[in-house]
Amino acid sequence: MESKFKTLVQLLDFFKTDEDCRVYLEQQRWGGTPACPFCGVVNPYRTNRGFKCRDKECHKKFTVTVGTIYENSKIGLRTWFAAIYLCTSSKKGISSLQLSRQLGITQKSAWFLLHRVREMLKEKAPQMLANEVQIDETYVGGKERNKHASKKSKNTQGRNEDVKTPVFGIVETGGKVVVKVTEWVTKKYAKELIDQHVQKGSTMVTDGYAMYAFLKTKSEFQHVVVDHSKGEYARGGFHTNGIENFWSLLKRGIIGIFHQVSPQHLQRYCDEFASRYNSRHIKDNERFDLTLQGSDGRLKYQQLIGK
Repeated sequence: MESKFKTLVQLLDFFKTDEDCRVYLEQQRWGGTPACPFCGVVNPYRTNRGFKCRDKECHKKFTVTVGTIYENSKIGLRTWFAAIYLCTSSKKGISSLQLSRQLGITQKSAWFLLHRVREMLKEKAPQMLANEVQIDETYVGGKERNKHASKKSKNTQGRNEDVKTPVFGIVETGGKVVVKVTEWVTKKYAKELIDQHVQKGSTMVTDGYAMYAFLKTKSEFQHVVVDHSKGEYARGGFHTNGIENFWSLLKRGIIGIFHQVSPQHLQRYCDEFASRYNSRHIKDNERFDLTLQGSDGRLKYQQLIGK
C-alpha cells in the first residue's frame, strides 16, 4: 500500500480511521514481516489487539506502536499522522501553537508531539559527505541591539558563545547537510566533525575564518578559501552558498515560526531542518513515508525536559 496524497485533506481522506493508520504503520515499519520489539523474533502470533511473540522465553504481547514515539500516547494515530505531515511538509516548520489550533489538542501536547516527531527525523547513522564539501559555523540567539538595555552584553555581537549558541554545518555541494550544535567553536571540534562526516580526498570549502587554516596542513583534503572580507564570494567555481542558504532557512524558521529556541532543544530543531533539507528532492508523501519508517525510539516527557 502506497500513499498518494498531496494535501492534508487528501491525507485525512486516505486515513479515515486509526485502524487504517495502524495497518499502514505496520507496513511501513515492518514491510509485511512483523517483528517482536523486545527480542527481534519475526512472524509473531496475531491476537485481537496486536501480536504475541513466538519465542518461548519472551512470549510478550505487543502492538506496532511499542518501541516507537507513539507508545502509550493518548493522541490517536490519525492525529499523529496529520501532525507528521504538517511538520515534514512545512518548509520552515510549524509552531506548537499553530499545530494545537489545527488539530484540536493542547499546546503542551502539541509541543511534546512535535519534539517526538523531531526524534524521528534525527539521522540514525552518520552522513558521509564527499567531493566538494562546504563547512561553516553560525550563532543562534537574539541580536544584542534588540535587547533591553539592562540585558545587553557589550562587545558580544556576532561570534560570541557567551550570549549565543554556536552551530556547525557541513554540506555537500548540491547534496546533504550535517548540523551539530556545540558549546564552543574550536579547531578540535571542527576536526572531529570533518573526520566523522567527510570522506578523505574531498575538497573542503570555507570562508576566511582563521580557525579553518588547519585544513591546509591536512593532506587528506584540498582546502579552498573564499574570503568574504575581501569581497570574494566565489573562487574558481567554488563557493559557500550551500551552507549559507541553509543557515538562512534555519534562522528564518526560528525567527518567523518559533521566535525563540532554547539551547537545550536547539539540536532537535536543527535535526528537523536538516531532515527536510536532505529530502528536498522528493515529494511530501514520500517524505511522510520515510518518517514513518524511522518511528523507532521512544522519547518520554521527563527525558525531554531534562528531569
